[in-house]
Amino acid sequence: MTQRNQLPNLDRMIRLDGQVAIVTGGAKGIGHGIVRRFAEAGASALIADVAVKEAEAARDEIVKGGGKAAFVQADLTNEDCGDRILAAVLREFGRADVLVNNAGIYPFKPALDMTAAEWDRVQNVNLRATFLISKAFANHAKQRGGGAIVNIGSIDALHPSAVGLAAYDASKGGMLMFTKAFALEVAPLGIRVNMVAPGGIATEGATGGLTGMTPEQQQAMMAQFTALIPMGRMGEPDDIATVTLALVTPLTAYMTGATVVVDGGRLLR
Repeated sequence: MTQRNQLPNLDRMIRLDGQVAIVTGGAKGIGHGIVRRFAEAGASALIADVAVKEAEAARDEIVKGGGKAAFVQADLTNEDCGDRILAAVLREFGRADVLVNNAGIYPFKPALDMTAAEWDRVQNVNLRATFLISKAFANHAKQRGGGAIVNIGSIDALHPSAVGLAAYDASKGGMLMFTKAFALEVAPLGIRVNMVAPGGIATEGATGGLTGMTPEQQQAMMAQFTALIPMGRMGEPDDIATVTLALVTPLTAYMTGATVVVDGGRLLR
């Protein structure tokens, strides 16, 4: 057993110096917050996103601040998305140590009104892409002796928050079980896999994904959701970014297959 005077330095335990992280959907919102914290901790970041302008701006922000970042345009509906992202990170940085599967969509539409194509798109972006990118990353990480994956899920994986999110909830419920099953599979390879389950997070796209609703309806829904949060506020991207950072550092070296709920107490009600 490690003795007290043999414990590693805490300051170094939260650093990612020399490591390379892939963050999908890293151009804005939660993903952007994660990229910023990773860069602060010393990691190089590959931003994989379909939004070119926003991703380039996020990359440039990190570089101007003295960090290292690159961008690859990635359509997560394509079956080759995992291979394309891995090829890009190896081309830019030569390695990958961390993967954050953050990108996701959440069209607000009742299942009774949703087409099979609409349902499939949600599952492909939110769940199938998580599998494809995780597979590509893990095949690389096992050759390097290990790595860390964090999947950005949702409290909707545990309890539905509203009518109209059945496709999203199904995808995030699938992500929760994939996290557990994949963690079990790759633990012998030195790869840890965990999930963060955010509650309501105030981002530029917080209501943008609620398609099918008027702005007034979106605002009313957000107000109703906030009223149910015991801490009395929506979360910020950094609330998720700091937890994600902890999950890829030695601070959580004995955690895998876990889900960390970050929701201001929303699921307590």
